[in-house]
Amino acid sequence: MFTSRKIPIGTIVIFGFFLITMVAAYFLTKPSPPPAELAGVLRPDFKQQLQPFKLTDHNNTAFTEKNFLGKWSFVFFGFTNCPHVCPTALNVLNSIHGLLVEEAGKIPDDMQVVFISVDPERDTIERMAEYIPKFNKDFIGTRADKKEIDQIAKQFGSGYVKEKETSSGDYDVAHTSAFFLVDPYGRVVATFSQPQVPSTIASQYKKIRKYFSWD
Repeated sequence: MFTSRKIPIGTIVIFGFFLITMVAAYFLTKPSPPPAELAGVLRPDFKQQLQPFKLTDHNNTAFTEKNFLGKWSFVFFGFTNCPHVCPTALNVLNSIHGLLVEEAGKIPDDMQVVFISVDPERDTIERMAEYIPKFNKDFIGTRADKKEIDQIAKQFGSGYVKEKETSSGDYDVAHTSAFFLVDPYGRVVATFSQPQVPSTIASQYKKIRKYFSWD
């Protein structure tokens, strides 16, 4: 004769929570096929969250992977002594920011622009605090030592190389010029390469938000 065994209510609750979590994870990592106009910018490996890192922003405050959570973040790797590429990129990001502010009628509280220096030798906190606000007072400039920057750049798929110093002790840094977009879950979901047209990127950004249902 068989006897029935009651399943503990705690087990049922835990199993239910696990099931809900798995379903949510499925939809977060398996959205519908992207619109054709986003095929060139969306990352195929967006499922992985950024691993822990620690930067310091230009206000001398810690900036970690947790600062990406709950916000859409445009990220750019550069350096303050960059003669052309970085100023141009930051001006483009300022134009994108302006277009989004104009459309919303206010500064978006769920969007930020983050500059990560690839020149830790010269880009001190003081230098960053002087440089970044010239482009936009809401932009965030960050720095760390070379080992930390290397680890972060690798996660984004960004690269940089310090070139040979000149006789005057000056040097250039060759680096990736792309903009990276981090979603509110802390995942790098898109890359915007050259040419970087503000109106095009702003439009793609809004479509990406809708694609990931963050609107």
